[in-house]
Amino acid sequence: MENVELLKPPIEELLPQPNTTAAMSLRNLWKTFGNKTAVADVSLDIPQGSFYGIVGPNGAGKTTTLSMATGLLRPDQGSAMVLGHDVWSDAAKAKQLMGVLPDGVRLFDRLTGAQLITYSGLLRGMDRATVSQRTNDLLAAMDLKEAGNKFVVDYSAGMTKKVSLACAMIHAPKLLILDEPFEAVDPVSAANIRDILHRYVENGGTVVISSHVMDLVQRTCSHVAIMANAQVVASGTVDAVRNGRDLEDRFVELVGGRRSGEGLTWLGQ
Repeated sequence: MENVELLKPPIEELLPQPNTTAAMSLRNLWKTFGNKTAVADVSLDIPQGSFYGIVGPNGAGKTTTLSMATGLLRPDQGSAMVLGHDVWSDAAKAKQLMGVLPDGVRLFDRLTGAQLITYSGLLRGMDRATVSQRTNDLLAAMDLKEAGNKFVVDYSAGMTKKVSLACAMIHAPKLLILDEPFEAVDPVSAANIRDILHRYVENGGTVVISSHVMDLVQRTCSHVAIMANAQVVASGTVDAVRNGRDLEDRFVELVGGRRSGEGLTWLGQ
């Protein structure tokens, strides 16, 4: 594959138009940090009502892409739209339609779980009565009822992911964008989160997740995009992308990098 450090953005006038009917439409996103191209010409359409997985090895550009898609990081070039609203020129409306769980962003963890969810709702401009009702509903759905009055700093990794997801859902968004929502989460919490997200999709929502776990994506998602070297190398329905094979085998084939382990014959002797 071409060295992405040498790639340059195309002339802006030649960029194709975004899909205004998609839940999210990304067009020709570019981002460089110094001499390193983190994202190179990424375009994706996320269909409404889909459960979309974005997968790739470390450093492939997943988090940078999602950060630009959600307005957390300004792209060098390209556009991101949510249900027809530009994330940058119509930021208030676009962000109103999104719920975001970013990876690695610190929470206000000296608040209790109930206080953190409440704060997220009030920050969205919701009335206090609605916020109170939805906070109780979300704590129950996330199995955090008993932990609702405990400080988030004392939560386990799984509990922290669940309360973060509750904060992203408090305003009933049309689109959820979740960066590594299952990382460091125990199997029980992961199963509960998957159930919640599937019910959300069944009720008309759209979910975008990034993940390293191919089996989880294959079992959970309806669509997938594979990223490598800052670019999208395959995208579509999970069945179309895996092309009759296991998704992990297809992923390794597209991304490359499998090593034979030669030279380690001394292991096991």
